[in-house]
Amino acid sequence: MQHTGFNEALEEILATDCRYHRDGYIFVRDALEFTMKQQKKSKTEPGRHVSGSILLEGAKTLALQEYGPMAITVLEYWGIRCGEDIGNIVYNLINLNVFGKTDEDRLEDFQGGYDFHQAFVAPFLPKRDNLS
Repeated sequence: MQHTGFNEALEEILATDCRYHRDGYIFVRDALEFTMKQQKKSKTEPGRHVSGSILLEGAKTLALQEYGPMAITVLEYWGIRCGEDIGNIVYNLINLNVFGKTDEDRLEDFQGGYDFHQAFVAPFLPKRDNLS
């Protein structure tokens, strides 16, 4: 099984699948690297494998750190509107051997997850004072 380089794989994907912006793929790659570094620091997860749910949490943390209140706007511009979109990007990269997976990993692992509005908008809404 030959491993394709990220840039070459990205060109191939974008030529046939225009659902997601190039920068969305770069963000997901960066989110994976960020999540792996976080796991290594915390030593909570042995090995280098990152599950779908853990990657979703890492992507949320990274997006909030990098883009703050603009996170949802940036992600939507890239075509990323829910966890399943992140999963689709991951599996496009898996299909070209850029990312690996275990036998237990499934695209469905990215469904559900968290509500993007709650994750990326709610933290920046003004707090209401209870004046009653």
